[in-house]
Amino acid sequence: MAEETLEAAVTAVKNAADRVISSVERVIVGKNDVIELALVAVLCQGHLLIEDVPGIGKTTLAKAIARSLGCNFKRIQFTPDLMPSDITGINYYNQKSSEFEFRAGPIMAQVVLADEINRATPRTQAALLEAMEERQMTIDGTTMGLPQPFLVLATQNPIELEGTFPLPEAQLDRFLMRLRLGYPNEQEEEAILYRFEAANPLDDIEPVLQAAEVIELGRALASVNCESIVRRYLVQLVRATRNDTAFELGASPRASLALFRAARALAAIRGRDYVIPDDVKYLAPYVLPHRLILGTQARLRGRDAEGVIREIIDTMPVPVEE
Repeated sequence: MAEETLEAAVTAVKNAADRVISSVERVIVGKNDVIELALVAVLCQGHLLIEDVPGIGKTTLAKAIARSLGCNFKRIQFTPDLMPSDITGINYYNQKSSEFEFRAGPIMAQVVLADEINRATPRTQAALLEAMEERQMTIDGTTMGLPQPFLVLATQNPIELEGTFPLPEAQLDRFLMRLRLGYPNEQEEEAILYRFEAANPLDDIEPVLQAAEVIELGRALASVNCESIVRRYLVQLVRATRNDTAFELGASPRASLALFRAARALAAIRGRDYVIPDDVKYLAPYVLPHRLILGTQARLRGRDAEGVIREIIDTMPVPVEE
């Protein structure tokens, strides 16, 4: 009976994932892997950072995901003059009632699009820290819970571009994954022209997954099995980043938890009720690099965190079934 329940839960996750992926694919061309990874973050109720140059479709992807979910949605356009209170809200004095009242900011939503998050100052970026980790915010000594589910879909431009501020390490660590879209190939770019020729398909997207379903499917992931040998492989992979001389700062235990949750979500999306080492290997370059700090020598040699992670994956023995 337990196996039947588990099979039904995994089937529900896969069916829901297929609906969301089909919905987003109406807008985003040729990025099936990125959409699948974004959905992993949604089911884990983890925050997603989409980084790439302007014009690639970062905001469009975030909007398509948000509109495919039947959740309360707010967008915050980050600019250098944005203040923390513009995100969290303020207590103001109502002259009619002669009392202070709270005016909620856009953070009080289930899905928050933080567009070009690294164009705001570090002080404003830090306004999201408590909300992203604890699903609550404290204003003037009063703590308020945020709606459930609570997801931050953030976009950012590469820090080499003008007018950007690097995200603090503590905030980067709170994002489940960092994704890059990359340029489309010639056929995909031509398909984009045809798809957007008459109208924006984003305007026609309807919710295919409700907020209560997102929460319920997230709970179902807890039943996805992960054998001890796979868990040990995952932990060894994360710990290897702490011992590698290329890094000044290795991945934290939060990274281990994030990779574990993401692996179970990916397994369910692909129709399996168990995690395999390939799930861990596939997700590690998206879950770990933004949490690491490269050493000076590694940077001077032109290495990047993602490349070092792939080197670690290639050299670490993969567990096999006895």
